[in-house]
Amino acid sequence: MLVLLAALGGVIVFSILAPKGWPVRLGLHWLIEHFLAFFTLTMLACLAFPRPMVVAVVLLPVAVGLEAAQALTPDRTADLATALIASAAVASGALLADFLSRVRKRRGKA
Repeated sequence: MLVLLAALGGVIVFSILAPKGWPVRLGLHWLIEHFLAFFTLTMLACLAFPRPMVVAVVLLPVAVGLEAAQALTPDRTADLATALIASAAVASGALLADFLSRVRKRRGKA
């Protein structure tokens, strides 16, 4: 699980900071791609670490920081909408994982 999590994190970092033509795109709108990438990363992290809100506290600044780091690359610019989408994906993934873990605990008690 941790290897998959590290690999996905590396792909996300590469896709965000690499020169424009290098990353492979899915053909979706770039905001949807960002959302799906960070949502998947958050869900995998929540599977690896059982505290979804702690995962969110760690990944929210990472998501915003990676977007801000695009301002340091010569061919990209930082975008507030993308940072908000990535943050929303992290928050959504953590909230969904927290909800599912609570449902699973309640079903185990019943």
